[in-house]
Amino acid sequence: MASEERRRGLKREFPGEPMHVSKPFTHDQMFPSRNQRSYDDNSIPPGWLDCPAYGQEIGPIVPSKVPLGESFNQYINGKTYFPKQVIHQQRLLGRELGLVIDLTNTSRYYPVSDWTEGGIDYVKIKCKGRDSVPDDASVDKFVAEAMRFCSRQSHSKKYILVHCTHGHNRTGYMIVHFLVRTESISVTEAIDKFARARFPGIYKQDYIDALYMFYHERKPDMLVCPPTPEWKRSCPDLNGDAVPDQVNDKAAPLHENYVRDEVMTNDDVLGDAVPCDQLQTLRQVCYQALKLGVGARGNLHFPGSHPVSLNRDNLQLLRQRYYYATWKADGTRYMMLLTWDGCYLIDRNFKFQRVHMRFPCRSTNEGIAEKTHNCTLLDGEMIIDIDRNTGKQERRYLIYDMMAINKTSIIELPFHERWEMMEKEVIEPRKKEILSKRINPYHNYDLEPFSVRRKGFWLLSTVAKLLKKFIPELSHEADGLIFQVFKNLSGKSF
Repeated sequence: MASEERRRGLKREFPGEPMHVSKPFTHDQMFPSRNQRSYDDNSIPPGWLDCPAYGQEIGPIVPSKVPLGESFNQYINGKTYFPKQVIHQQRLLGRELGLVIDLTNTSRYYPVSDWTEGGIDYVKIKCKGRDSVPDDASVDKFVAEAMRFCSRQSHSKKYILVHCTHGHNRTGYMIVHFLVRTESISVTEAIDKFARARFPGIYKQDYIDALYMFYHERKPDMLVCPPTPEWKRSCPDLNGDAVPDQVNDKAAPLHENYVRDEVMTNDDVLGDAVPCDQLQTLRQVCYQALKLGVGARGNLHFPGSHPVSLNRDNLQLLRQRYYYATWKADGTRYMMLLTWDGCYLIDRNFKFQRVHMRFPCRSTNEGIAEKTHNCTLLDGEMIIDIDRNTGKQERRYLIYDMMAINKTSIIELPFHERWEMMEKEVIEPRKKEILSKRINPYHNYDLEPFSVRRKGFWLLSTVAKLLKKFIPELSHEADGLIFQVFKNLSGKSF
């Protein structure tokens, strides 16, 4: 679902420019050969010899072209760049490597033991390259691996060497994602930061466009994609890796990469699934934010509240406490975890799906809200509104509770205070940015996968109006009422 939304969005945002989005793959896609000739495992990637070996450090990351194992030495005219040499060169620069992330789509370039024997961790994330932008799952894995490594560097500073084939497009694409999510900077700033560290930066237009589309940002009119570097321009293949595993494995034509707009349903899977090893971490984040203890077996369960059906036995509760009423929407229940590196929808099975949304914090002055929410936990339901005149569908998340805000649990606060905080701390800052292009001229909220609203609650005395007038006018289905306690009749809040 997320990939389809991104494809439709790319076409909508950049209708006149060629665009390709990666398709599922199962085999190594090495370097393309236009005449389908056979190849030697020791063949050198086109342009590799004259491609600069590595760039400047970008925070904890060093971008690099692929090092070639010593078996390639006889083919590279003395321009060696093998793993042990890389380790030594970086050490002389004061950069001790602790992790290598390999983005190539083959394992022929060097033995992994060249890294691991030196105590350096190695992670392989296969990315096809050529005309295919790395898929969202690969991006999430890259960011998760890099963040996990950085979180372990409390006592010693080690670096991450990231390489694809030439260390520009795939490498730059991943590093820009990492910078946007961890430094809260715009795509433009992140692209420029990478280009200054690894000249000329990302030089494929579709990669640049995909980054702006992914983060719902407007691409500046003055932004110009760098030309293909001279060291690559003279090569017969300008699109990436040479020598394919399958000679007929080509990038899909534009019309094959897009799907028709489909009818939205409540069963749609939104966002991208998180890597399994990140899932447990996110679950623990929720428990820590709510200050919940872990059971004896260590199992973590969905921490959201569960409704109790109204029957004759508990009907008297309506007289003992001060209740408000709201409608029961026919949608999908999700909690939502807001973090500075993304937002996560949490279903009843305690599974997480990442969606890119922006939730700025409330500004304490008239300036820009420099921070976004981090470890804020919401509860709500995803509904699909349908315009009765046009039939147009719009997905919307209705927030009805907030349990934690920026790592601080608020579940002990009365519900009416939490309800008011939702508007002040979550909804109003978003509205302010949406209405004022000056505050944040980059982020395009219209491209987000759904809109966000606070759900309304009313006095019990309005129930008749809710049933007879309000609910029939809703743009989505409803199947009853929900009663939420505000305080009991003695005045004590709950």
